[in-house]
Amino acid sequence: MTTASLLDGFLSALLPLRPRALWAHGSLAGGDYREGRSDLDLIAVLSAPPALGTTGRLMVLHRRLRAEPLAAKLHCSYVSPATLEDPDRAHLTWAHGRMTRRPVTPVTRRELHDFGRVLHGEPPAGLLPPVPRDQLDRFVVRDQRTFWRPAVDKARLWRQDVWVDLGLLTFARATVTLRDGRLISKRQALAELPALGAPAEVVEDIARRRYDAPAPAPAGAGRLARRAELTRGYLGPAIDALVTTYG
Repeated sequence: MTTASLLDGFLSALLPLRPRALWAHGSLAGGDYREGRSDLDLIAVLSAPPALGTTGRLMVLHRRLRAEPLAAKLHCSYVSPATLEDPDRAHLTWAHGRMTRRPVTPVTRRELHDFGRVLHGEPPAGLLPPVPRDQLDRFVVRDQRTFWRPAVDKARLWRQDVWVDLGLLTFARATVTLRDGRLISKRQALAELPALGAPAEVVEDIARRRYDAPAPAPAGAGRLARRAELTRGYLGPAIDALVTTYG
């Protein structure tokens, strides 16, 4: 199954709930999507907040898709026009094979306004409140200070590809947003990292794993340990400097 056929099947299954819109953000919308490697980040706008019965139907919908390999990377938050005003409000969200609740962050909201992809229904501008620059900046600083900086001190995390990739790429994106007031893709963030002083060895490793075809073989324990040490040694002071400058 291709990404396009998965999205078509998902939308067809969602239509009986009469969604007002289905939007894509993240890599799929920003032009950096890699099939089988990138997540599929979606927002479905329903007419009203999901009641218990609707939540059950959505869980069944997602579970029926699980046989498709790409469906494991499909994440969708379910919102309504009445619940979109507050960026801190948590919304019903299917992610990583289970139903949870997450906010639609100012970064996601800004992505939707700037380059969101409309898969069905109304565009974001008609339903989603605008994102003031100060709201975006406050969120980005808070995310770096309260989530990423404490994570740097948890050494075990940084032997995993996902933490190395997202930690460095999110830092580069945060820097550009705070400096220039714009959002950039993960590929663009990767290109920013050398100028920000990130370890060249780690940047090259991220580039190979994310963009080389075929993907390289998994790294051994020694290389993972060195990569973790380099990443944490760079990222801790870099985040401290960023939040001091813009916080």
